[in-house]
Amino acid sequence: MSHQEEEKITQNEVAGNGAQGEEKPTGEEEFVNIDEVEEVYEDVDGGEGPQDEDHSMDEAEAEEVDVEVDIGQDETLEIDMSNNSWTYFDKHQDSVFTIVSHPKLPMVFTGGGDNKGYLWTTHTQPPKLVFEVCGHEESIISGGFTADGKYLITADMNGLVQVFKANKSGEKWKKFADLNEVEEVLFVSVHPTLPYFAFGANNGSVWVYQIDGEESKSLVQIMSSFAHTLECNGAVFIPGKDENDLRLVSISEDGTVVNCNCFTGAVNYKLQPHDDFKGVETPWVTIKNYENLIAIGGRDGQLSIINNDTGKIVSSIKTLDDVDDIAELSIEALSWCKRKNLSILAVGLVSGNVLLFDTQQWRVRKNIKVDDAITKLEFIEDSPLLVGSSMNGKIYKWDARTGEELFVGVGHNMGVLDFTVLEKGKKLITAGDEGVSLVFVTE
Repeated sequence: MSHQEEEKITQNEVAGNGAQGEEKPTGEEEFVNIDEVEEVYEDVDGGEGPQDEDHSMDEAEAEEVDVEVDIGQDETLEIDMSNNSWTYFDKHQDSVFTIVSHPKLPMVFTGGGDNKGYLWTTHTQPPKLVFEVCGHEESIISGGFTADGKYLITADMNGLVQVFKANKSGEKWKKFADLNEVEEVLFVSVHPTLPYFAFGANNGSVWVYQIDGEESKSLVQIMSSFAHTLECNGAVFIPGKDENDLRLVSISEDGTVVNCNCFTGAVNYKLQPHDDFKGVETPWVTIKNYENLIAIGGRDGQLSIINNDTGKIVSSIKTLDDVDDIAELSIEALSWCKRKNLSILAVGLVSGNVLLFDTQQWRVRKNIKVDDAITKLEFIEDSPLLVGSSMNGKIYKWDARTGEELFVGVGHNMGVLDFTVLEKGKKLITAGDEGVSLVFVTE
């Protein structure tokens, strides 16, 4: 048996352990039909959730299987095959880089290194394929739905951005428009309420488009900014007074932070490394906003908090000092707790540390440590519950008030690159580096 065949068998075994008694579909792809989509709407309205919850397990109940794989030269690699997932999706043939959930339906989009994207259901066991995104010739690294769920935006490492539109029931999708303005897209950010999206590029530019589905039935360029000199690594829309008040804050590898008026292109403020950050030149890699505050994380462990109303820096913090390798300091994830009277910002580092900052005094109240890099953090709506993923192949749920570990999802044999939270945290769905997405039922 070849090494490639062994890898494929291992991948399928890992994905399959958590779906007890289910058979993977064979032959022709099984797409969801109109009746099943109507059933999806009933699930959303009724809040029923999955009907097969007897398949869910906590970590203690997970089936533990250790498999030894011969990798040649008298060496073996031991893989932990423990899996407590409810079901899985494994149609990707390469790493799954991004996953986003539909705002109204139990449906997610995954994009991967196989240049493919898939829409699939999250309430069925096994998941059913809704739509296959074609047309990309490089890895799909980012995507998002508009707030009304009518449009899906996908972007790849060749700079191609595609927009797909759903019919009224959501069971069919077709291509609406595409554009290719840059050499490589690094991220897509969708406005939280309006039909706008932004993307940043490797040349430092950032672009904003409106999806006009009524009049011109096309994509309308609202803004293009070239205020950064190096890669634009992230951006967030800032909710304004009305739809005429559209602002975007972007960060860059060159250490600048720029707030732009999307309609006029005017720069409201631009923060420079030496002038505004007191001589600290930090490549900014993550950004998250909450109310009038913006948190930005650096590749060297620097954390800065900006008052977006004034453009002033509220606090600047060096997160860790006792790390030998500077790469361990990179802040890969940020998430604000939105629960009333609980002021916490979660910060995740390559070192595996999850730092929970008190946002009143900007001191660390808890330091949670896992054994590999943190890839993403997300608070569950307005609760104190924090979800995090790691390159150790696990996904966690913690109580941020105490740091208590409430759930650990296992089943991947490579890192978890992304995840999405459904049903107020009752379901967590992962994007695995080995090409598999696992669905976990946590309650």
